[in-house]
Amino acid sequence: MNLLNGMMTRRTMLARGAQAAALAAMASRLGPLVAAPGSRWFKIGACEWNLGKADPSSFDVAKQIGLDGVQVNMGSVANDMHLRKPEVQKAYLEAAKRTGLEIGSLAIGEMNNVPLKSDPRAEQWLMDSIDVCKALGISIVMPACFSKGDLDLARTQEIDHLVKVLKRASAKAEKAGITIGLESYLSAEDNLVILDRVASPALKVYYDVGNSTDKGRDVLKEIPLLGKRICEFHFKDGQHMLGQGRIDFKKVRKALDQIEYSGWIQIEAAAPHGVLRDYAAHYKFLRTIYPERK
Repeated sequence: MNLLNGMMTRRTMLARGAQAAALAAMASRLGPLVAAPGSRWFKIGACEWNLGKADPSSFDVAKQIGLDGVQVNMGSVANDMHLRKPEVQKAYLEAAKRTGLEIGSLAIGEMNNVPLKSDPRAEQWLMDSIDVCKALGISIVMPACFSKGDLDLARTQEIDHLVKVLKRASAKAEKAGITIGLESYLSAEDNLVILDRVASPALKVYYDVGNSTDKGRDVLKEIPLLGKRICEFHFKDGQHMLGQGRIDFKKVRKALDQIEYSGWIQIEAAAPHGVLRDYAAHYKFLRTIYPERK
């Protein structure tokens, strides 16, 4: 390389460096909503139980609304947790293919009635759910811990049992490449206590911004505290339409950018005017803040 070429190269490098610095400063001023626009992307679905259908026809409802997919429920005691059955799995996979939508993740809602913290049936369901996830081609299962399954760290015997169950299930989940996303009313700090006791990368938190707000917690502080130990989100805001209540979803987006979250957001919101109308409005509102992959 001759001297002239070297000088041009250095000048070019300096100019490009100055340009990059200016762009970085601009992005910093504008904030994470526009910083690195291609780095954050989201898929937006809804919970099967909110779509009014506890079967594969939930995908047809989701298609009408314009959603990207559905979070499906493993079943109930009444139907023997039907997604464990190959023929039911096939029906869900066919519904997803027919509508062009995706199965976002798996929930085990029946654990609200049959607690993971105390009932051996729930542990078996959690073990089985890992196989269900593999069959459906998804990577997250959400055991729900509300109502009879509600968690309280002060109930040490229940929490000790829960930790043992989660250790056994997480060992299987790790080998299968599946994440268990624990959803409860616990604070971020209490969730971290359980995650640290289990000490498995396969166990994370399924975070619901509405539930945490209901409990008087600051989601804008909890989300960064939990960080990458959040695996997926539920979005709701009590009886409010999204964007018209207590939660500032633009600020929530900034919190998600802080932890570099990309992935599914599942709508579990109110629908005072009907599911088709209101969930389409929820989706449209969220898409103004949470972009899809380009």
